[in-house]
Amino acid sequence: MLELKAIVNGFFKFAETTGVEIYNEFSLQHEMGIYLRSALPNYKVQFERNVSFFTTDNKTIKKEIDISIFDQSKKEKYAIELKFPLNGQHPEQMYSFAKDIKFMEELVERGFNRAACVVLVSDRPFYEGKSNNGIYKYFRSEYAVYGDIYKPTGSRKQDEYITLSGRHEFKWQNFNAKSKFYVIVI
Repeated sequence: MLELKAIVNGFFKFAETTGVEIYNEFSLQHEMGIYLRSALPNYKVQFERNVSFFTTDNKTIKKEIDISIFDQSKKEKYAIELKFPLNGQHPEQMYSFAKDIKFMEELVERGFNRAACVVLVSDRPFYEGKSNNGIYKYFRSEYAVYGDIYKPTGSRKQDEYITLSGRHEFKWQNFNAKSKFYVIVI
């Protein structure tokens, strides 16, 4: 079974030491995909695969997987969701991070061996700030995402929420002088 956390950490180490430029989410997805194809020659690595390619039970919170890794028979399969927000909206992006975790939980429930959420940020407010309440507590002080997570903004913020079945701990790691990342494996 693949160790997704070690593989993703290996990608970030490779990107930093070789000077691979990651400037938006698209570049993150493709540079990681290129790395994965090289590091995992016995697996297929594909982008934006629909959940229905892997299972008939495709009633999931999202429909497409950022990066899918699987063997020829599709008996061994892995999913990676990526986020690299660049336009602020910190609380809403944090809610999107939680949504990705829920999606990865759903894929594991549907037979994926493992799934990972990878978040890369260059804005300090994602991991540090004055407020550590509400959605901020998960990413700024507790470093764990769990339970009911309510939409932080908008008219429906009291009604819309995501329920995670597990508790997912993480650690912010330095990528370069300007960015940090974390990896959660389910």
